[in-house]
Amino acid sequence: MGDNLFLQFVQQLINGISLGSIYALIALGYTMVYGIMKLINFAHGDVYMVGAYVGFFAATTANLPFFPSIILAMLATGLGGVIIERLAYKPLRHHPKIAILTTAIGVSLFLEYTTMLLLTPQPRTFPPLLPNAIYHIGGLIISFQQIVILAVSVILMILLTYVVNHTKMGKAMRAVSYDPDAAQLMGINVDKTISFTFFVGSSLAGAAGVLVGIYYNSIEPLMGIMPGMKAFIAAVLGGIGIIPGAMAGGLILGVVEALISGFISSTFRDAAAFAILIIILLIKPTGLFGKNEHEKV
Repeated sequence: MGDNLFLQFVQQLINGISLGSIYALIALGYTMVYGIMKLINFAHGDVYMVGAYVGFFAATTANLPFFPSIILAMLATGLGGVIIERLAYKPLRHHPKIAILTTAIGVSLFLEYTTMLLLTPQPRTFPPLLPNAIYHIGGLIISFQQIVILAVSVILMILLTYVVNHTKMGKAMRAVSYDPDAAQLMGINVDKTISFTFFVGSSLAGAAGVLVGIYYNSIEPLMGIMPGMKAFIAAVLGGIGIIPGAMAGGLILGVVEALISGFISSTFRDAAAFAILIIILLIKPTGLFGKNEHEKV
């Protein structure tokens, strides 16, 4: 009995890490944009949805395999993120934050219902871009899809960490995040840096959209609402604006959801995510990786 319980625990842990890596990819976009602009981009979940559809049509219409499909989805959503920033957010950059926040909600609704209008609200079956191989390891069941999802997510997170910490653009992103005005005085192109941030964050969401399409085998125009909210919770959990925090928050949230689904009931999975948000805001509002900052008046 004890061995079976332990195996079930490890199995749900594996499932949670696979799901959590997808949440982490989406959460990175939230946290990067917030770090640069102090903006919660509520359209980010729908950018993830667009990525899923780009990957779907790349695979079905152009007959592209997995890697070209996910790269095309990342490029398309990255460009879309830049366009959204330039058209919707840049004109309001010096306005009150509530104006940009309201615009973000408007962009989210625009993406959802434009997709419905153009592609119909009906769910579509995502093509099998990866083999459905199943591996049995010591009583555990691991699918080839889970391995690829985790591998792609880890590779993208490593690349992002390298870009932020070891490239000229990454240094510019950190400078703009710390003080945009001072960064501009030092010769940094703030507009270019913000656009690059939106490109990277949106492209990660596009990759997550393709991975979710493969994992759940179905996509639809409103698929970005709940994962987008959960990714936001993951970003808050880790510490909004902190890249390692978004990664950790996504993994923790995925594992918690998997454990609750496996040992209690999948009915409470979504409720658990919002319970985590309430608890973290009550106990440590800055998140696990955040630090308390006191402003002088």
